[in-house]
Amino acid sequence: MQNIELVIFDMAGTVVDEGNVVYKTLQQVINNEGFDVTLDFVLEFGAGKEKHQAIKDILEEIGIEDFEVKSNGIFEKFKVLLAEAYKALEVASYDGVEELIQDLKHANVKVVLNTGYDKATAQLLLGKMKWDLGVHYDTLVTADDVENGRPNPDMIFEAMKQTNITEPSKVLKAGDSIIDIEEGKNADCGLTVGVTTGAHTAKQLASANPDFVLESLSELRGILLK
Repeated sequence: MQNIELVIFDMAGTVVDEGNVVYKTLQQVINNEGFDVTLDFVLEFGAGKEKHQAIKDILEEIGIEDFEVKSNGIFEKFKVLLAEAYKALEVASYDGVEELIQDLKHANVKVVLNTGYDKATAQLLLGKMKWDLGVHYDTLVTADDVENGRPNPDMIFEAMKQTNITEPSKVLKAGDSIIDIEEGKNADCGLTVGVTTGAHTAKQLASANPDFVLESLSELRGILLK
């Protein structure tokens, strides 16, 4: 068992239960342009990514030649639809997550949230959950804070910088998508963890070779806090 000093949790689908509203909205806005993609397709090629990049990758995967140009207008429409969806949305953390975070903090393990959302969307979610900086998490790192999104390790390195952790071997990265695991591996994290509460199945997560695939993030208690 590594001496983990920092855990980095993805937000939606990992600590935040928001009913996959982001990817359902992505599906809606893409199909409004005359396409016919399924939610599973959107999750497979878009989960965990900065959302403009997710749109680009989905359009490229379905064979749109001018996907770079086409993605710009779709992304602007997506932001409007997502803002509308979030106004009425009730969100909460998954069962046991808040208790896990408090146990980690009592064990002097720092907790960072990172996300492919922009800063405003991430803070909107945290506000709806009534989560406070310094109480539920030590810092928040979003796609707005770095040049390169997942699977590049920039957000993890930024989280380490902000929490004064210098060795990636002391960092655990957990998320609900393959790209979360790839992000952790690209940063040489000591542990990478997939959780099946969100975008990808246990089989899909296992294909990225994480150290653990869990049904619930709260299972980390038995791994980190023995």
